[in-house]
Amino acid sequence: MPNHEETVVRQQLRALFDTAVAAANPHIVVAPSLPKPPKGRCIVVGAGKASAAMAAAVEEAWPNVPMEGVVVTRYGHAVPTRHIRIVEASHPVPDAAGMQAAEDILAAVQNLSPDDLVLALISGGGSALLTLPVDGVTLADKQAVNAALLASGAPIHAMNTVRKALSRIKGGKLAQAAAPARVVTLVISDVPGDDPAIIASGPTVPSATTAADALRIIREYSMEVPASVLRVLASQSEEAPKTFEADVRMIASPLQALQAAAAKAKEFGWNPLILGDAIEGESAQLGTVMAGIAASVRHNGHPIANPAVLLSGGETTVTLGREKPGRGGRNTEFLLSLAIALKGGPGTYAIAGDTDGIDGSDDAAGAIVTPDTLTRARDTSAIAADFLRRHDSYSFFATIHDLVMTGPTLTNVNDVRAVLIL
Repeated sequence: MPNHEETVVRQQLRALFDTAVAAANPHIVVAPSLPKPPKGRCIVVGAGKASAAMAAAVEEAWPNVPMEGVVVTRYGHAVPTRHIRIVEASHPVPDAAGMQAAEDILAAVQNLSPDDLVLALISGGGSALLTLPVDGVTLADKQAVNAALLASGAPIHAMNTVRKALSRIKGGKLAQAAAPARVVTLVISDVPGDDPAIIASGPTVPSATTAADALRIIREYSMEVPASVLRVLASQSEEAPKTFEADVRMIASPLQALQAAAAKAKEFGWNPLILGDAIEGESAQLGTVMAGIAASVRHNGHPIANPAVLLSGGETTVTLGREKPGRGGRNTEFLLSLAIALKGGPGTYAIAGDTDGIDGSDDAAGAIVTPDTLTRARDTSAIAADFLRRHDSYSFFATIHDLVMTGPTLTNVNDVRAVLIL
């Protein structure tokens, strides 16, 4: 059983994480960024894990503005709306519901006038949800490509380069279809660097990448994709990117979430240090690195004096081998590696989770590490290194009851990691 001090620290770490998530709540961040209501029609479209909550926030902010439209979100992330139709679809592997939603979204922006407004609500997860393959590529082909991307270890910007090249709606094609109507895009970022051309593969933002870039990425990461995909990309490889002006408003970002967490840390008397909001690389390697930084804080007071909390965000990767993986995600893999590298040393705790409430494809947002994580695991005969080798970090933390369960948070500003040194 945890002692009183550990119980308090666990509660404080959870409060830190919840504060970061709350900083990206659509009902807080949407209204201040809305444009003036249009003279003509208001068409609301969108895609992503936060898009349904964003749509509800638009209706709340504009109760007297006539509007219509359709938004696609992940299964379990829908919320009630009055005028905007919410569709649920599969993530991270696309399905027929997502493809039909993309067709409906594209149809909703046809035949508009310059007096009309298309309000696009975009958040992380939109790439898989907004599936509309180019001619010559089937839904099954896109599903195979998505599975290959997820297993490749490629960073998000590389994955979305491939997705854009195979889509009739991503890479600015939605905005082009809406012309001559005004298009205003509200974005909740979940990618390192907050590039709107990468978030949900940028359906309303001109793309600087091409089919040739997509082919290069497929080869670079040795992805096995259907022959039809290679043929289509090869046939488009000479096409140049299209450019146009885009009105994009970033309403929530990973850095805002980390800054909110830092403010909460100060309330607890901790010295916060934000290491960065765009950290990428292998989750397990980052765990080892963070353990080293924590040791420097403890023994040398560098790069910050303890009690300190090291905050970071971004999107790491888990590269799967040929062995069938267990259950897990970026954050639980990071934490398991961190716990192993810490070797049960005193006074170091950690929490990490995906702000959408789902780490990978399981029902946990992430997990918590305490000084006795490895000891408690050994008491159940769980060998941490074996779980890490199998990419089975979810099962490891489930065994010791240290998963963080939030349910769908209805927002998404990527991962938040906090390593506390007391």
